[in-house]
Amino acid sequence: MATEKAMFAGGCFWCLVKPFDKQEGIKRVLSGYSGGHKANPTYEEVCLDLTGHYEVVEIEYDPDVFPYEKIVEIFWQLIDPTDDGGQFYDRGSSYRTAIFYNSDEQKRIAEKSKAELQASGKFSKNIVTPILPAKEFYLAEEYHQNYYRKNPAHYERYAIGSGRVAFQEQHWGNKDERK
Repeated sequence: MATEKAMFAGGCFWCLVKPFDKQEGIKRVLSGYSGGHKANPTYEEVCLDLTGHYEVVEIEYDPDVFPYEKIVEIFWQLIDPTDDGGQFYDRGSSYRTAIFYNSDEQKRIAEKSKAELQASGKFSKNIVTPILPAKEFYLAEEYHQNYYRKNPAHYERYAIGSGRVAFQEQHWGNKDERK
């Protein structure tokens, strides 16, 4: 079984792990940093906007079981793709959204999906999430990995308190499948 990797930035990386982690065909979801100019950044450096990195998740998946198109579809439902200043209560460059592609095929799929979402009229503002070539992935500190499992009560409060869950429910329906 050959696996592939996908990388996405959608604000706080904690909130991008659980929705993918529970899907059949997803082998692992790692929290980390990418898109910046400093090797091996720390969480503190990224949060202080010292490195240019985004908070990202790297998803390893079996494309025969869970195709990239489906991953991109879920990603759109986890973010506000019209906000270029961060996500929900999290503001700053490290919390911006982006799709990082690893191949021409991933780029084609992501661009097509973005165009379809824009044309759908689901959002009154333009879709601003960029589609960028993948850069090196740096693994985040261990305490960030699978945060929703390690700290379920705090994770739940954060997902709701940040405004993410309400936004998802308003635009996509059933919030329990995404938080």
